[in-house]
Amino acid sequence: MPEGRIVKALSGFYYVADGDRVYSCRARGLFKKKGAKVTPLVGDWVVYDVISEEEGYVMEVGERTSELVRPPISNVDQAVLVFSMFKPQFSSLLLDKFLVHTEKAGIDSVIVLSKADHASEEEIAEIVASYTAIGYRVIPTSKVDQRGVEEVKELLVDRISVFAGQSGVGKSSLINLLFPGISLQTGDVSEKLGRGKHTTRHVELIPLEGGGYVADTPGFSSLEFMDMDELDLAEAFRDFAVLSSDCKFRGCLHVSEPSCAVRAALEAGEVSMERYEHYKQFREELKEYQRRNKPW
Repeated sequence: MPEGRIVKALSGFYYVADGDRVYSCRARGLFKKKGAKVTPLVGDWVVYDVISEEEGYVMEVGERTSELVRPPISNVDQAVLVFSMFKPQFSSLLLDKFLVHTEKAGIDSVIVLSKADHASEEEIAEIVASYTAIGYRVIPTSKVDQRGVEEVKELLVDRISVFAGQSGVGKSSLINLLFPGISLQTGDVSEKLGRGKHTTRHVELIPLEGGGYVADTPGFSSLEFMDMDELDLAEAFRDFAVLSSDCKFRGCLHVSEPSCAVRAALEAGEVSMERYEHYKQFREELKEYQRRNKPW
């Protein structure tokens, strides 16, 4: 049977792309993996059965490399996190929160600094150096002088990418620069609440000329710490995870445990104090989320 990728899911139909053709498919029966029911998602590689020139049935769902719940999409290769340098001002707290969620989902992140022409070279260089040291690609961009646009474009080739960021950062402007004529949803996330506007719009993969897809999604509709425990949170900080193997205790949470490699690095100035303060704040938010959603 042929294989293809689901590029859109709508009203019980899964649109499977195979080469230049797209088949409108329904799911044949229930799919189970390790005893759990699996619902096909946009981004899934699937085996399908053709019943006409345009229709078919999804017969089998392939293994996923990553999976997001909100938005519901699988096999995303990277999240393009767009953060503004001006109106709204750059927020390292919110960026770190986005990074926690992409790390937990197993998705690499590229940090794009929009409106870079409004910031000093020193300010930009500090942010670039800080997040590059952790292991992230950081690209300053501007629609005024076109800086960084081609660099971002090259990163999207042959990958599935999802754009996300806070309200008003210029995601739509950047996407219009990258792909003239393409209109993406790019839903916003509230900086204060960390919650997106409620939306029921569907998820779709838009094919790019050079190969690859951009996910047309409403964005991350929630930045709450659901489906996460304290150890997940600690491991979602890349800089902490690298050091944790040198901690005395396995599963160290880097707060009060003796012989903690992260706290030792913090005291030596090798770990960002700002990042560590964000980690502690997220721990409190996680505890509060768990209190509010405690099963009775």
